Amino acid sequence: MAHTAQVILGLVDEEPAHGYGLKQRHDRHFQRARPLHVAQIYSTLGRLERDGLVRLAGIEHEAGPDRKLYAITDEGSAATEQWLSSPEPPAKHLQPILYSKVVLALLTQRDPYEYLDAQRAVHLQRMRELTAMKRSGGLSDKLLADHALFHLEADLRWIDMAADRIKALAREVAS
Repeated sequence: MAHTAQVILGLVDEEPAHGYGLKQRHDRHFQRARPLHVAQIYSTLGRLERDGLVRLAGIEHEAGPDRKLYAITDEGSAATEQWLSSPEPPAKHLQPILYSKVVLALLTQRDPYEYLDAQRAVHLQRMRELTAMKRSGGLSDKLLADHALFHLEADLRWIDMAADRIKALAREVAS
């Protein structure tokens, strides 16, 4: 099941909700990490209902249009528990594109240093944005920013190391 579906299922597991309420709760907790459109919530709820993970628990009749209230099923709760308790495998390559571009720059007789410098500048700009988010945001923002910053720092270390090894890599690629 996709990450978005798991998050929506978890929000329904917290308490029954209708699509608009799920959108509000999602945005309160996850909007910076993964923006979500209302239509995506409703289509996901439809798939979750089809798969027996949520059920229609009623219809709310308020001032606006009727709203379907969804509740989690036992199968949905078990799926949430399984997802939460399953560790995520580490990515094999955080950004293999960085390496591919360096090698292709060498193969096509382009300057890999220009690419690495441009990539470094983009990473540093994103780090400044995330640092500002950490200063102005709450604890959730700080945790999200720290996660992204650690990955960016690793990429920057790799960029520096790659720049130091370009001549050796160029010889290897040429042979």
